[in-house]
Amino acid sequence: MGIGPIQLIRQATPAQRRTLLAAALGWALDAFDAMLYTLVLALLMRDLGMSKTTAGLLSTLTLLASGLGGVLFGFVADRVGRKRALMSSILTYSICSFASGLATSIAMLAAARFVLGLGMGGEWNTGAALVAETWPTELRAKAIAIVQSSWAVGFAAAALVAGPVARYFGWRAVFFIGILPAFLTLWMQRDVPESEMWQKRTKEKAPHLQKCGDVGENQAGSASEFSALFGPDFLRPTFALLFFNFFSLFAWWGLFTWIPPYLSLPTSQGGRGFGVVGTTTLLVILNLLGMLPGYASFGWIADLVGRRNAFLLYSLIAALLIPLYAEARRPEVLVIMGTLVAFFGTGLFSGSGIIGSELFPTSLRARALGFTYNGARAMSSVAPLVIGRIGQLKGLGAAFYLCAAGYLLAALLATRLPETRGTELT
Repeated sequence: MGIGPIQLIRQATPAQRRTLLAAALGWALDAFDAMLYTLVLALLMRDLGMSKTTAGLLSTLTLLASGLGGVLFGFVADRVGRKRALMSSILTYSICSFASGLATSIAMLAAARFVLGLGMGGEWNTGAALVAETWPTELRAKAIAIVQSSWAVGFAAAALVAGPVARYFGWRAVFFIGILPAFLTLWMQRDVPESEMWQKRTKEKAPHLQKCGDVGENQAGSASEFSALFGPDFLRPTFALLFFNFFSLFAWWGLFTWIPPYLSLPTSQGGRGFGVVGTTTLLVILNLLGMLPGYASFGWIADLVGRRNAFLLYSLIAALLIPLYAEARRPEVLVIMGTLVAFFGTGLFSGSGIIGSELFPTSLRARALGFTYNGARAMSSVAPLVIGRIGQLKGLGAAFYLCAAGYLLAALLATRLPETRGTELT
């Protein structure tokens, strides 16, 4: 399967290492801030008087905003650079995480989570574009997989922090900690280089823009480039990737938004009765032994069997495992099945940045990634609401079967994707 992660880092240049670290830290801290809400959801439902349906609706608003943010920051990244857009997205979600802790009503919390979603959506595609354009073809898939795997680190860190902080200081203090990622931008401004591929493309376009001398014409050209996604060259792969991401993300957000309360709620309320400490322990195991290696392994598997076959493998296995997890009762079975579901059900998302970067040209890449991934995340924003509603009526275990169906449909969409292994970026 080629080189390992340590060898990969050693082969990279200092500039490549810094772009990888910036994107990985940004994505990890994105996960950290995004998952704080899920991890204190049971407390929020109690203190703010939220039902499962309302709690799911707030998650839906955040995901909807992430889709808008992905497209918005994609335009920003293609116009002013990957680095600036990445820094702006990190500042957005950090400040709004802090603002979530100041909320005194459901409406205030909803507003803060919506704006946080804008930044959360922008981080993924700008970071993926930055890494894809600075790493060579033979290392690209593995590098993006390492970036994606940092989500599990951020999720685990959030679980470790949220449990004790919420217990001793309350859920507001948990959100206040979410401001910490903002300090990452100070290092990025000083030490992280801009994508040379983006800079070269910008310089090539500059003479034309100076000649036309019209901001309106410049904006029209930008819109025209974006419309190429729906032209004959990109229409089929654009929508195949969009709907693959939609079904996968519907399954993921539906499942992982509700796993923490599912584990912590008492059995009389349809949960598994592990409490705060037990749930935190299970989530850390699930992230570090499931999500982290799942994300990281995808790049190696995709280089070995191809991008499309890797998508098929991970999504089909996830679809088969979720019903077994939903029926599990014993702690050791929940740990094993949950870890396997996390490995395959989250690992496949490494492929979205890989294949998306290889499908689209530099002038369009950040926007295309924003549309196909974060657009799908916006479409999947109904998942927490739908699973919460079904969970309220039938129990969360039964609702998780719908998540299994999502992964199965994603596998069907994967067969419509082109194979891009070995593609040189243009």
